[in-house]
Amino acid sequence: MSADDFIVTPWHVEGDIDYDKLIKKFGTERISSELLGRIRTVVGEDHFMLRRGIFFSHREMNRILDDYQKGQKFFLYTGRGPSGHTHIGHLVPWVFSKWLQEKFDTNMYFQLTDDEKFFSKSNLTLEETNKFAYENALDFIALGFKSNKTKIIINTKNIQTLYPIAAQVAKKINFSNTKATFGFTNETNIGMIFYTALQSAPCFIENKPVLIPLGVDQDPHFRLTRDIAPKIGKLKPALIHNIMIPALEGPGGKMSASDNNGTIYTTDSPNVVKKKINKHAFSGGQPDIEQHRKIGGNPDIDVAYQYLRIFFEPDDNKLKAIYEDYKSGKLLSGELKAILIEKINDFLSIHQEKREKAKDKIHEFLLENK
Repeated sequence: MSADDFIVTPWHVEGDIDYDKLIKKFGTERISSELLGRIRTVVGEDHFMLRRGIFFSHREMNRILDDYQKGQKFFLYTGRGPSGHTHIGHLVPWVFSKWLQEKFDTNMYFQLTDDEKFFSKSNLTLEETNKFAYENALDFIALGFKSNKTKIIINTKNIQTLYPIAAQVAKKINFSNTKATFGFTNETNIGMIFYTALQSAPCFIENKPVLIPLGVDQDPHFRLTRDIAPKIGKLKPALIHNIMIPALEGPGGKMSASDNNGTIYTTDSPNVVKKKINKHAFSGGQPDIEQHRKIGGNPDIDVAYQYLRIFFEPDDNKLKAIYEDYKSGKLLSGELKAILIEKINDFLSIHQEKREKAKDKIHEFLLENK
């Protein structure tokens, strides 16, 4: 695969992603400094993930702000395909969603697509994807969402609620568009072909505008949803996209729940985190200490630095100091990894405690069928 080639679909991400090309390919809009300034004005602050371009692209975020400033509230929707345990990459849109929910005082729906992962992964049973759905839900709840404004949808459990909406959507999406969007073939099972209708359903669960924070790989589903929304008398969902979180082994692709070595799970112990980062994290440093002191490292390709930038070091000044020290050679690769290990383990020790407590209150979050 050449440097110019990369693949981004809801089920497969490969290669070194050029986000400018992806914006053009998907037809989204880059988040401008004007839009950042507007968000800051409306809510009184911005989020470090916005400032740093972790959320980099959108569809109609300006319309959401226009409506909000006129007194029209919106709701939030995001989700997760439960094919394995939650990893730190999954937390990015969830943490950002929580910030949006607090700043705009909105309802939040979190969809766990246990059916989709059963359709798309030949090695997984429906029982397994359903079990992962409940496991993933604990990580979502552990981030501090409030049950009175947040509901978790599990597709196989909430089909009674979802199906009447999905049926309206399915009637307006034709196979030709689905095939073109996802590259489906004659071998594709019909569960996958129908699936976009179910992922669209939460967009219309309330009669209000919706904003969806999500990984950019999921955008194709909602391109189809946006196309048909007016045909069923609904507003087009607005989207705000985050970049793909790289696997530990380095540039190209993204962190995957099925790749044990390249992934930090939310359930990993401190020793496991330390071992994975020290052994597998791709370094932007030089081959030996002498050269590193002389030439310096490249933080832009160093995975430990990227994880700090994306999630684990919200303080801009501290991050800048780490960047400059690493680039100058003052900070060694091992020292940079040690900073990340400490940050992740501090975060996970609190998160795992909250995750355990979430087991007692998960029932408060589960959507009741209407």
